Amino acid sequence: MDTIPHTSRPGYFGEFGGRFVPETLMPPLLEVEEALTSILPSEAFRNELQELLAEYCGRPTPITLCKNLSAELGFELFLKREDLLHTGAHKINNALGQALLARMMGKSHVIAETGAGQHGVATATAAAKFGMRCTVFMGAKDVERQAPNVQRMKLLGAQVVAVQSGSCTLKDAINEALRYWISHQADTMYVFGTAAGPHPFPTLVRELQKVIGTEAREQMLTRVGTLPDYVVACVGGGSNAIGMLHPFIHDKQVRLVGVEAGGTGEPGCENSAAINLGTPGVLHGARMNLLQTPDGQICESSSISAGLDYPGVGPEHVHLHHTGRVLYSIAYDHEALDAFRRLSRAEGIIPALESSHALAWVLREANSIKPDSRVLVNLSGRGDKDLAHALHYIDLD
Repeated sequence: MDTIPHTSRPGYFGEFGGRFVPETLMPPLLEVEEALTSILPSEAFRNELQELLAEYCGRPTPITLCKNLSAELGFELFLKREDLLHTGAHKINNALGQALLARMMGKSHVIAETGAGQHGVATATAAAKFGMRCTVFMGAKDVERQAPNVQRMKLLGAQVVAVQSGSCTLKDAINEALRYWISHQADTMYVFGTAAGPHPFPTLVRELQKVIGTEAREQMLTRVGTLPDYVVACVGGGSNAIGMLHPFIHDKQVRLVGVEAGGTGEPGCENSAAINLGTPGVLHGARMNLLQTPDGQICESSSISAGLDYPGVGPEHVHLHHTGRVLYSIAYDHEALDAFRRLSRAEGIIPALESSHALAWVLREANSIKPDSRVLVNLSGRGDKDLAHALHYIDLD
């Protein structure tokens, strides 16, 4: 289950990745690694997951041609509609797969971290489906700005722990979840939500999310007879992006673009663009690019989008940046809000603020994209969860 060519050390993507954790975390990580190599490829696991994704989640998700925006832009803009999945985002692909893995490992309790709340909802959903206990760790700041998802998690039977430490966002939720896992290893599986963290999580999450790009690649070939010229996805920790981009890695004619969150873009203000503005370091058990001070202190990240509000990024993304295979750019809060409103008004599709960053890059770079090009954007989630937050900044009149 190699990641990409020229990656020889398990758990590493070039010089990034690895497993930098205390000894107390090694036993459960080794147990998950064993499950990755023995259970995940098994026919029993694959068949059950495929049935669940089709009959419970609604896969395959369609691709949608945005006819109105395409006419304005001068090229064809397609969306991969992960917003149409059960629970409203791509997160269910990974959460359901890891919860199924946990059940086959004999675990009765799943825990998760969440930022925007979608991974928490997806994990709570999977736990309810399988009759498992569920605990979700969420930064107190995110609990406030994603209240609808907190209510959904509780309705599904999950315990939501509001994390008050640090910046009270995703980074701190991960810290608390890892601490909890150390003392509850026997019956608990950590359902990690993004393509970061210690090995084997970046590979496990990628393997469960690459269904997005695999489907999209086949759908474009079937529908228009050719691959897209651009494939674009937003990048926080990186799960939806690696799931979308990875199946196109070897298609050299396809330009791959990851879009990070630049926050307000004002001098001196925080952002979440770890690939573009960060430096190598270790966070949450893996070597990646981080937003950090010269002496290695983690900086506070910031984005209007809770799901992109993370000071690091998955190690495979950093490697793809260093090899030049993927272009990683930045979109700012005001650009994402403009894309949020523009897609809603032009196509009747309300995107998540995370996905709006990917669309914002397309809208900003439209003049540099050749006419008659085909651009495929991963619409990783729907925007219902963001309405109250976004309406603080958007004039509806």
